[in-house]
Amino acid sequence: MTKLPKISDSEWEVMEVIWSKKLCTSSEIVDVLKCNSEWSPKTIHTLITRLVKKGAVHVDKTSTTYKYSPIVSEKDLKNQETKTFVQKLYGGSLKLLVSNFIKDEQLTSDEIYELKKILDEKTDK
Repeated sequence: MTKLPKISDSEWEVMEVIWSKKLCTSSEIVDVLKCNSEWSPKTIHTLITRLVKKGAVHVDKTSTTYKYSPIVSEKDLKNQETKTFVQKLYGGSLKLLVSNFIKDEQLTSDEIYELKKILDEKTDK
């Protein structure tokens, strides 16, 4: 697998719009983000341009209106971000992350059941 681009939190917000729409214009991206942020259209266009340069987004320039689509999947980027987070804060130890989370959080019976179920399924493999 090729190395995935590292994207900022602001770029992540733009990616979420592109992932949800699959194919969209910059105007559509601006319309969504202006409701959720105080960014100017120029700022949003800059973020889109950065994502294209990083190889996270493809731009189709065949018509007068450019269309943007994701190159990298949300799942792949989330997996990368999770691994980076676990490595940075827990030295790569998933066990330490989970144990700290469980100790510090009030879990409902349903959440405990779901976690046990996930671990049981992992054990069966």
